[in-house]
Amino acid sequence: MINDEVTTDVKVVRAEDILNDEKSDVDSNTETSNPMPKKNKKEKSFEQQIPKGKPKSGRTWKEERKRFSSIVKTRGTRMSLDKRQKLKEDLKRVKELSRAIKEEKRAQKEAKKERRRANLKRAEENQRKSEIVQVITNTAKLKKIKKKNLRTIQKRDTVNL
Repeated sequence: MINDEVTTDVKVVRAEDILNDEKSDVDSNTETSNPMPKKNKKEKSFEQQIPKGKPKSGRTWKEERKRFSSIVKTRGTRMSLDKRQKLKEDLKRVKELSRAIKEEKRAQKEAKKERRRANLKRAEENQRKSEIVQVITNTAKLKKIKKKNLRTIQKRDTVNL
Protein backbone atom coordinates (compact mmCIF):
# COMPACT_ATOMS: atom_id res chain seq x y z
CA MET A 1 0.00 0.00 0.00
CA ILE A 2 1.18 3.37 -0.80
CA ASN A 3 0.89 5.94 1.85
CA ASP A 4 -0.86 8.81 0.15
CA GLU A 5 -1.47 11.66 2.42
CA VAL A 6 -4.83 13.00 1.73
CA THR A 7 -5.47 16.38 3.11
CA THR A 8 -9.05 16.92 3.85
CA ASP A 9 -10.44 20.13 5.06
CA VAL A 10 -12.63 18.79 7.83
CA LYS A 11 -14.08 21.40 10.08
CA VAL A 12 -14.55 20.29 13.68
CA VAL A 13 -17.82 21.56 15.05
CA ARG A 14 -18.56 21.50 18.77
CA ALA A 15 -22.00 21.22 20.29
CA GLU A 16 -21.55 24.54 22.12
CA ASP A 17 -20.79 26.32 18.84
CA ILE A 18 -23.99 24.99 17.29
CA LEU A 19 -26.04 26.01 20.31
CA ASN A 20 -24.44 29.47 20.37
CA ASP A 21 -25.13 29.90 16.65
CA GLU A 22 -28.77 28.99 17.19
CA LYS A 23 -28.95 31.43 20.09
CA SER A 24 -27.39 34.16 17.96
CA ASP A 25 -29.98 33.45 15.26
CA VAL A 26 -32.77 33.70 17.81
CA ASP A 27 -31.15 36.80 19.31
CA SER A 28 -30.92 38.46 15.92
CA ASN A 29 -34.66 37.89 15.46
CA THR A 30 -35.49 39.29 18.88
CA GLU A 31 -33.13 42.24 18.60
CA THR A 32 -35.51 44.00 16.31
CA SER A 33 -38.34 43.76 18.84
CA ASN A 34 -36.23 44.12 22.03
CA PRO A 35 -33.31 46.54 21.93
CA MET A 36 -31.93 45.24 25.31
CA PRO A 37 -31.09 41.51 25.23
CA LYS A 38 -31.91 39.65 28.46
CA LYS A 39 -29.23 37.71 30.31
CA ASN A 40 -29.85 34.08 31.11
CA LYS A 41 -29.55 32.74 34.62
CA LYS A 42 -26.64 30.57 33.53
CA GLU A 43 -24.80 33.62 32.24
CA LYS A 44 -25.46 35.45 35.51
CA SER A 45 -24.12 32.57 37.56
CA PHE A 46 -21.09 32.39 35.29
CA GLU A 47 -20.49 36.12 35.81
CA GLN A 48 -20.81 35.69 39.55
CA GLN A 49 -18.19 32.94 39.47
CA ILE A 50 -15.61 35.21 37.86
CA PRO A 51 -13.26 36.39 40.61
CA LYS A 52 -13.32 40.11 41.19
CA GLY A 53 -10.21 42.24 41.31
CA LYS A 54 -8.99 44.17 44.32
CA PRO A 55 -11.79 46.43 45.62
CA LYS A 56 -11.32 50.16 45.31
CA SER A 57 -11.79 50.67 49.06
CA GLY A 58 -8.87 48.34 49.76
CA ARG A 59 -10.97 46.23 52.11
CA THR A 60 -10.07 42.88 50.67
CA TRP A 61 -11.57 40.96 53.57
CA LYS A 62 -15.08 42.13 52.74
CA GLU A 63 -17.12 39.90 50.50
CA GLU A 64 -19.98 40.82 48.27
CA ARG A 65 -23.30 40.73 50.04
CA LYS A 66 -25.74 38.09 48.95
CA ARG A 67 -29.44 38.64 48.70
CA PHE A 68 -31.65 36.94 51.24
CA SER A 69 -33.51 35.16 48.47
CA SER A 70 -30.29 33.43 47.38
CA ILE A 71 -29.57 32.06 50.85
CA VAL A 72 -30.51 28.41 51.14
CA LYS A 73 -32.02 27.60 54.49
CA THR A 74 -32.24 24.07 55.82
CA ARG A 75 -34.72 22.99 58.44
CA GLY A 76 -32.34 20.44 59.82
CA THR A 77 -33.23 16.99 61.01
CA ARG A 78 -36.39 16.77 63.07
CA MET A 79 -36.27 14.81 66.29
CA SER A 80 -38.91 12.28 67.10
CA LEU A 81 -41.67 13.19 69.57
CA ASP A 82 -40.22 10.91 72.27
CA LYS A 83 -36.77 12.52 72.01
CA ARG A 84 -38.24 16.03 72.10
CA GLN A 85 -40.33 15.21 75.18
CA LYS A 86 -37.36 13.61 76.91
CA LEU A 87 -35.21 16.65 76.10
CA LYS A 88 -37.94 18.95 77.40
CA GLU A 89 -38.21 16.99 80.66
CA ASP A 90 -34.42 16.99 81.10
CA LEU A 91 -34.32 20.73 80.54
CA LYS A 92 -37.16 21.24 83.03
CA ARG A 93 -35.37 19.09 85.62
CA VAL A 94 -32.10 20.98 85.14
CA LYS A 95 -33.85 24.34 85.48
CA GLU A 96 -35.58 23.19 88.67
CA LEU A 97 -32.25 21.99 90.12
CA SER A 98 -30.52 25.25 89.27
CA ARG A 99 -33.42 27.22 90.76
CA ALA A 100 -33.17 25.17 93.96
CA ILE A 101 -29.40 25.70 94.16
CA LYS A 102 -29.81 29.46 93.65
CA GLU A 103 -32.51 29.60 96.35
CA GLU A 104 -30.27 27.66 98.75
CA LYS A 105 -27.34 30.01 98.11
CA ARG A 106 -29.59 33.04 98.61
CA ALA A 107 -30.89 31.61 101.90
CA GLN A 108 -27.35 30.92 103.11
CA LYS A 109 -26.29 34.45 102.20
CA GLU A 110 -29.29 35.92 104.06
CA ALA A 111 -28.55 33.74 107.12
CA LYS A 112 -24.94 34.90 107.08
CA LYS A 113 -26.04 38.56 106.95
CA GLU A 114 -28.44 38.02 109.84
CA ARG A 115 -25.73 36.28 111.89
CA ARG A 116 -23.34 39.16 111.23
CA ARG A 117 -25.95 41.74 112.33
CA ALA A 118 -26.60 39.79 115.53
CA ASN A 119 -22.87 39.51 116.25
CA LEU A 120 -22.35 43.25 115.76
CA LYS A 121 -25.29 44.05 118.01
CA ARG A 122 -24.04 41.70 120.72
CA ALA A 123 -20.50 43.12 120.45
CA GLU A 124 -21.84 46.66 120.87
CA GLU A 125 -23.88 45.63 123.94
CA ASN A 126 -20.85 43.90 125.46
CA GLN A 127 -18.74 47.00 124.85
CA ARG A 128 -21.34 49.18 126.59
CA LYS A 129 -21.46 46.79 129.53
CA SER A 130 -17.68 46.76 129.89
CA GLU A 131 -17.34 50.54 129.80
CA ILE A 132 -16.11 52.28 132.87
CA VAL A 133 -18.66 54.91 133.71
CA GLN A 134 -18.03 57.89 135.95
CA VAL A 135 -21.07 59.97 136.72
CA ILE A 136 -20.47 63.70 136.79
CA THR A 137 -22.72 65.21 139.43
CA ASN A 138 -21.21 68.67 139.43
CA THR A 139 -21.90 70.10 135.95
CA ALA A 140 -19.83 73.21 136.72
CA LYS A 141 -16.73 71.04 136.30
CA LEU A 142 -17.59 70.61 132.62
CA LYS A 143 -16.98 74.29 132.01
CA LYS A 144 -13.47 74.03 133.50
CA ILE A 145 -12.44 70.91 131.47
CA LYS A 146 -10.26 71.38 128.40
CA LYS A 147 -11.81 70.95 124.97
CA LYS A 148 -9.81 67.80 124.24
CA ASN A 149 -11.19 66.09 127.32
CA LEU A 150 -14.70 67.30 126.53
CA ARG A 151 -14.59 65.41 123.25
CA THR A 152 -14.08 62.10 125.08
CA ILE A 153 -17.10 62.64 127.36
CA GLN A 154 -20.30 60.96 126.17
CA LYS A 155 -23.82 61.07 127.50
CA ARG A 156 -25.31 57.77 128.61
CA ASP A 157 -28.57 56.63 130.04
CA THR A 158 -27.74 55.85 133.66
CA VAL A 159 -31.07 54.16 134.44
CA ASN A 160 -30.00 50.91 132.72
CA LEU A 161 -26.71 50.82 134.58
